Amino acid sequence: MSGQRDPIRVMVVDDHPMWRDAVARDLAEAGFDVVATAADGEQAVRRARAAAPDVLVLDLNLPAKPGVQVCKEVVAADPRLRVLVLSASGEHADVLEAVKSGATGYLVKSASTGELLDAVRRTAVGDPVFTPGLAGLVLGEYRRLASDGPAPAAGTEAAAAPGAPGTPRLTDRETEVLRLVAKGLNYKQIAERLVISHRTVQNHVQNTLGKLQLHNRVELVRYAIETGLDEA
Repeated sequence: MSGQRDPIRVMVVDDHPMWRDAVARDLAEAGFDVVATAADGEQAVRRARAAAPDVLVLDLNLPAKPGVQVCKEVVAADPRLRVLVLSASGEHADVLEAVKSGATGYLVKSASTGELLDAVRRTAVGDPVFTPGLAGLVLGEYRRLASDGPAPAAGTEAAAAPGAPGTPRLTDRETEVLRLVAKGLNYKQIAERLVISHRTVQNHVQNTLGKLQLHNRVELVRYAIETGLDEA
């Protein structure tokens, strides 16, 4: 075995044929495996279930079924699927609605090809990716929801404080990484702060997700905020 990884499987959903084809072509030329495309919401849900992509690059403004509904349905059907919204809208309401529907990241269509490719790679490993200026908005909204006593995220049990009876025990390092995730740091920044490798940070995050039965870093941030780790 060469140890070489399989390419990231991506599906592109957009109702504009030229845009959809251009994004799919850019991804394929960069080495991604474009397993499907779709032009409307109904087609997107059907093909996503059949093609089982790792990342769904999703427009919000779709015929037949809106993008946020597509996001809810595909994530409910396969919680391992990561959704990166690629939208013309940078409106805060659209961003928050997409994240609440299960999207891992949100990029506006003014992003460069390089930014899109990087966003898909990061989304594939569960790293929340947002157009600059939007990450703080999402973190702020989670803090507001946490202070209001939110319902648990879809597909998860209510968050319990670390160390509470019945709560999976995190190591000191996992707790430290989780605290920095909640403060909005990315893997590279966490690695530099703790003087450990990027891969080690990823391993700690994946272990923590498994222990807490969460699906991605967006849910992990919410858990950490609800349990007060972001203020520690």
